[in-house]
Amino acid sequence: MPYPFGTIPKESNEGMIARIAGTLIEKRPDEAVIDVNGVGYRLFISLATYEKLPALGEKTALSAVTVAREDALSLFGFHDAEEKEVFGKLVSVSRVGPKLALQILSGVNASDLKSIIAQRDEAALSRVHGVGKKTAERIILELKDKFISVPGETTTFGAAPHISDSIEALINLGYKRAQAEKAVMKVSADGESELSTIIRKSLKELS
Repeated sequence: MPYPFGTIPKESNEGMIARIAGTLIEKRPDEAVIDVNGVGYRLFISLATYEKLPALGEKTALSAVTVAREDALSLFGFHDAEEKEVFGKLVSVSRVGPKLALQILSGVNASDLKSIIAQRDEAALSRVHGVGKKTAERIILELKDKFISVPGETTTFGAAPHISDSIEALINLGYKRAQAEKAVMKVSADGESELSTIIRKSLKELS
């Protein structure tokens, strides 16, 4: 479609529409239409978001990511923040577009997907419809440093703040991510949750 303000970037998900709230007038397992003051916004969605939508005619709200290409402007909707964040991570992977990212999130929920990536489980990821072995390898390769296993948590991506913050603090102090993760995991496994204490004990481990 023509873009009234000039050339659309090849692909962008920054700015534009970030949330849609209105009346649900259409829904399918892969898309929904929300009426906002007489304007119907069509959003592509995952099966997980579809299952959480209300009945037609009821009020609803979805977080949105706007993706602009040279010939189209598309909206992708999410029922919760976790799914939206994981979607953002997936589309950052080379050759994983927004449609494939939604397809993946329709085959496995966001929490389970984070766990699969954290565990570097290529076999499980490749079984998700539309992924395949090579794509699974690429996703894990490019996201392996962003999804790590944490005792009692799924991953540090969206996990308890004291875990991820401690790791980032150690990285900022000059330690490698693998070193920081190992030290923080050891300290937090004892049930420690105070950020300053975790960092202090982790530094002792690293020394």
